[in-house]
Amino acid sequence: MLEGFPPVVAADTHTMVFGSFPGVASLSATQYYAHPQNQFWRLLGAVLDEPLPSLPYAERLIRLLAHRIGVWDVLAACERTGSLDAAIRNASPNDFAALRRHAPSLRKVCFNGKTAGRFEPVMREAGYKTLVLPSSSPAHAMLSFEQKLVVWRGVND
Repeated sequence: MLEGFPPVVAADTHTMVFGSFPGVASLSATQYYAHPQNQFWRLLGAVLDEPLPSLPYAERLIRLLAHRIGVWDVLAACERTGSLDAAIRNASPNDFAALRRHAPSLRKVCFNGKTAGRFEPVMREAGYKTLVLPSSSPAHAMLSFEQKLVVWRGVND
């Protein structure tokens, strides 16, 4: 069983971006979105007008939290060979109720891709504003960076 990462969140976080589960590169590096071709940091950097891709990982997280944006995954643990969401088996969701304690200012939850987006109804019913984003994964090449960015700008609305 693979274990995910703890949330990157603060008491004043107003927006969370949820992925599905860390890929092989991320698990190896113990960093969210560590695969060099994943567009997550580039997309959020463009949205926030921050040079996130060029910063050390710890500084990326500090900058996100300064913008009151947090990061987590919808899954706490799963079995998976490789990095594709389609290969996820025996998944356990994260404790979303804990977010209310850790981030009482949370108002909006965004989902990075369709797999994470399966949890959108749960979060909407819990009273959060929600947005399902096109995946930042290199496996999701149907849309250009610019097309993805149009939707990703909604993270900061």
